[in-house]
Amino acid sequence: MQVVREMTAPALEFVKRHRDPVTVQMVRSAAAATVAYVIALRLSPEAAPLTAPLTALLVVQVTLYSTLTTGMRRVNSVVTGVVVAILFSLLVGLTWWSLGLLILASLIVGHLVRVDEFVPEVAISAMLVLGVTTHGDTAWARIVETLIGALVGMGFNLLLAPPVWVEEAGRSIEELARRVRQLMLRIGEEAAGRPPAARAAARLHEARRLDHDISEVDADLRQAEDSLRLNPRVREGLLHRVVLRTGLDTLEICTVVLRVLARTLTDLAKEREPDRLFEPETGAAFEELLSEIADAVVSFSVLVTTSVSANAESAEERLASELRQAAATRDRLARLLFEEARRDARQWQV
Repeated sequence: MQVVREMTAPALEFVKRHRDPVTVQMVRSAAAATVAYVIALRLSPEAAPLTAPLTALLVVQVTLYSTLTTGMRRVNSVVTGVVVAILFSLLVGLTWWSLGLLILASLIVGHLVRVDEFVPEVAISAMLVLGVTTHGDTAWARIVETLIGALVGMGFNLLLAPPVWVEEAGRSIEELARRVRQLMLRIGEEAAGRPPAARAAARLHEARRLDHDISEVDADLRQAEDSLRLNPRVREGLLHRVVLRTGLDTLEICTVVLRVLARTLTDLAKEREPDRLFEPETGAAFEELLSEIADAVVSFSVLVTTSVSANAESAEERLASELRQAAATRDRLARLLFEEARRDARQWQV
């Protein structure tokens, strides 16, 4: 059995690598650019119609939704630039001041027609057309090559459905949950002892840095949501989007609560240094509670990112069990804190 596993490992790795969305996207982009160039060689009057593969490369986005919107903006920007250049050629020639006016006018018009990231493309197209003597041929070639590249790019995404980025977004959510778990474990372990105020402040900074991690996961999730739109390979796209978005929102709330907890422990450490933050029994219960909550956070992330029903059911049972255990520990910790407050009135804030 071990021999069979070793023999099939390279094949499995090859298949896994070629199913990776990043690899698929690179192959699709290169193929689309090549096909666009071959078609443009036959239809464009230019000797090297590089605008077509460039457009195809820009249009073939990681999702079908972004491909359609990007393709339309790209064509719009090129046509707008050509029109601006033709109008300028009828009024003035190519001089240093007319070039400056052309660029300024192209950028203004680009913002007016709302081509977003392709605003510079309006000015580029205008300069290329104005900089040659045969405006008509160059303008026509520029438009034809852009249309070819856009159509090829859109065709690739329609015929060869782009990859779905749900698994990558799910992995990002799970990684975020595991980072939250690690921070919770460190905070709980240190709070059970005599943490210096500087160390408690360091944990507070770590909790604040989780906001940056959430922003990165949110970007991955938006990409996954776009990959589900208009994608023929996906049947339950709305369900995936709602579940993943709800999962990220829940984790964001957890990070806010964790940041508040870290802030409280930091203030407490500054006030009580070098004494213990809690009595030994209370500190142990506090550490146990954070450990159980940390495990529940990871189980929750696994639950919202699991697509197989059997695995989801198992993750749900594990999460429910961990939450019940955490609730019992929370009640025990509350009683211990109440007893401390009764013995020492200064403990009432805890």
